[in-house]
Amino acid sequence: MSIQNGNHRSHGALARVLLTLLGLILILKSGAMVRAQSAADQQKAPKSRCAEPIPVIFEQDSPAVVYISATSINPYRASDRVEHTIGSGFIIDAEGLVLTNSHVAFGKQALSVRLDDGTTLPARLLGADPIFDLALLQIPKPENDDLPTLSLGDSDQVRVGQETLALGNPLGLDQSLTRGIVSAVNRIIPSTFFSLQEPLIQVDTPINHGNSGGPLLNRCGEVVGITTAIVPDAQNIGFAIPINLAKAVVPDLLKQGHLSRPWLGFHGQFIDENLQNLLKMPLTTGFLVEVVEPGSPAEEAKLQGGDLELTVGGDEFLLGGDIITRLNGAELKTQDDVLKALNTLKVGDDVSLTVFHGGKEITMKYSLPERPLLPGDVQGGTVFTPADLRRAPVARRLRF
Repeated sequence: MSIQNGNHRSHGALARVLLTLLGLILILKSGAMVRAQSAADQQKAPKSRCAEPIPVIFEQDSPAVVYISATSINPYRASDRVEHTIGSGFIIDAEGLVLTNSHVAFGKQALSVRLDDGTTLPARLLGADPIFDLALLQIPKPENDDLPTLSLGDSDQVRVGQETLALGNPLGLDQSLTRGIVSAVNRIIPSTFFSLQEPLIQVDTPINHGNSGGPLLNRCGEVVGITTAIVPDAQNIGFAIPINLAKAVVPDLLKQGHLSRPWLGFHGQFIDENLQNLLKMPLTTGFLVEVVEPGSPAEEAKLQGGDLELTVGGDEFLLGGDIITRLNGAELKTQDDVLKALNTLKVGDDVSLTVFHGGKEITMKYSLPERPLLPGDVQGGTVFTPADLRRAPVARRLRF
């Protein structure tokens, strides 16, 4: 009996050992499967962004960031005719191409660029677009050496919360670096049709006067934006132009010195049934023409602007003008319809407008010349006021 009990005890101990080993095998196998699944998920997921040490990024990128000095002369002033402006920029080509803001370089009589090593070189404006606030400069290439350049990243990959670095010359303090995060993307400021094509990157990275035109970097040391504007009296609310827009614009600035856009010649905003019901007026859904630009093709076609000012819930309207219900046959039932129709237009195209005019619908047709530079296009500085920001998320009023 004792022998049998001993055998039973031996068999039981052996069974427990086998069960323990089997459990360990299952645990190890399960861990291997989890690791394999994790590796597969990592392969499917987008590549993780790098996180280079910030001192390393500064050392590798700062040589390509430049200090821009500009002089403008206003001959119509009796005093203070000469104005000096400073800004930032960065070299994008070893042959001496420098990218910066238009408001730093456009309309200036003299431009100079100081390199990281202290060398000061004359600069020539190759092209500028005041609407997108981008400019391209040319500086002489050193005889015995290539100029340092920055790598241009992909601004479409920028995400809220991502860490960013700004390099530039705030208040003339050259080669200053500040650090922050992306606060928002696709910020529309101010509310114009062209700015709807330029959704800005909002950052809390400290930006000051003199940073304009400098690079906004990710933790790979790549340029994802160009610092362009700040909000005064705010706690680090700044904006940067997405680098993908700049990459799309540079070829035209190189080729023809400016961007070519069709000119319709009117301002206004989309109105819908909500406004109609609120005002109890004989309006129709479509694009309300508020202002017709002097000398424009819209003026020649006798398009009518508004003359009755009205404020509703903080939104301003100029009523009494024509309402465009169709553009080239496309119905304008939503603001997206308006933008989609406008994006199909090119310089030289003929445009057909179905217009609610004087209580009845009529058709107007005219050709689209190239849009000239208009007084409202040139920005006076790098400041957006809170009033501009109040309207920014709505983005209803359009100019084209």
